[in-house]
Amino acid sequence: MKPSEKALVPFVSVDHMMQLIHRIGVEEMLRGLAEYIEADFRRWDLFDKTPRVASHSDVGVIELMPTSDGELYGFKYVNGHPKNTREGLQTVTAFGLLASVETGYPVLLSEMTMLTAMRTAATSAMVAKHLAPKGADTMAMIGNGAQSEFQSLAMKAICGLKTVRLYDTDPQATRKAARNLAGSGLEVVTCASAEESMEGAQIITTCTADKQYATILTDNMVGAGVHINAIGGDCPGKTELAPAILHRSDIFVEYPPQTRIEGEIQQLEADHPVTELWQVVNGTAPGRTGDRQITLFDSVGFAIEDFSALRYVRDQLPGTEFYHPLDLLADPDDPRDLFGMLQRSAS
Repeated sequence: MKPSEKALVPFVSVDHMMQLIHRIGVEEMLRGLAEYIEADFRRWDLFDKTPRVASHSDVGVIELMPTSDGELYGFKYVNGHPKNTREGLQTVTAFGLLASVETGYPVLLSEMTMLTAMRTAATSAMVAKHLAPKGADTMAMIGNGAQSEFQSLAMKAICGLKTVRLYDTDPQATRKAARNLAGSGLEVVTCASAEESMEGAQIITTCTADKQYATILTDNMVGAGVHINAIGGDCPGKTELAPAILHRSDIFVEYPPQTRIEGEIQQLEADHPVTELWQVVNGTAPGRTGDRQITLFDSVGFAIEDFSALRYVRDQLPGTEFYHPLDLLADPDDPRDLFGMLQRSAS
């Protein structure tokens, strides 16, 4: 049986996502994603909000991240398995779905491994636009894995970054990142230590993968007047910053009930003060207030950012060929006769 139009859902494969990114341009798409994310932060109150549903194991985590704005429902499936790179696999893979709240019918199914990398970087840069020191043009990028180039290009596209200083405990990762960023318009400096990467940096991004309490930044490494973009700590038992840094910083988070479980602030008392980013975006809470202030974005990723990214992709698809019409939904002639549809399919 040939599927009806009602049965078909646009599916964006990895290949189509990459073609879409190239058609739009990496930096232009990062800017577009940041605009959609910021717009959804401005209407934060409309969304269903819940910490992601996580299934933890000794080797990683598998998560579902749902939300809805009352018109569209979205979720992302995502994993985090640091051991995977040793086996030639991605640490993070993901896919996501948008559906109509009115009918419950899916309206988009998409890969989100590539898209998550783009939306994570776009979120970081959108936040840095609000929190980083004015005129910040140099970033220390500690952890040079799959996210590092996206972070660097997003900071360039959205915040005007000029120089990125790369460091990873694996020199091969740093060489990879430097190679990929060659010709990007950024000055790329490879560093032999985390301390060296800090020289002259007004933005510090930490993005490491090990699932453990780690101290990527010690207290003495962080001076006054910087913005820290901490994106590696994203599950219970996984952190990157010395607690003393947290006590010296003004901390900004996406959704406190999730971040207190998964973020850097899991190291602090449950009532330690934090500011929700949507309030800064809306202008109802202060962001950066002084030249010597240390601002810290304790980023763990939140479902609304994925919703924004899926919404952005859906809006870019009309008039393109960057999707497959996927036969995903049963559409019998009589909605009450699903079994009859099955019988007729045998003839």
